Amino acid sequence: MIIAQIESQIRYVTNVDGETTDVLVPIELWQQLISLSSINSDNASGLAWIDEQEPKAQILADLQESVRQAALGQTFPVSELWDYSKRFD
Repeated sequence: MIIAQIESQIRYVTNVDGETTDVLVPIELWQQLISLSSINSDNASGLAWIDEQEPKAQILADLQESVRQAALGQTFPVSELWDYSKRFD
């Protein structure tokens, strides 16, 4: 199952301010995702399932874009990246 198929099946719950608070996932899809996540724990590559599904061409394009940005000096201090990543903990 590709990400677009998953996204088409889930629904978002918002509060009165329009902020997303929850996600509704059909039970059948949830069971598939849980099944895949348990498979992922034995994954020899060590990548998450979602990363395994990303096309190699997209990975290469992302890497090329990152190298281009670095060459142009379009970088961020590590401290800023850490601060950004902590928002998702």
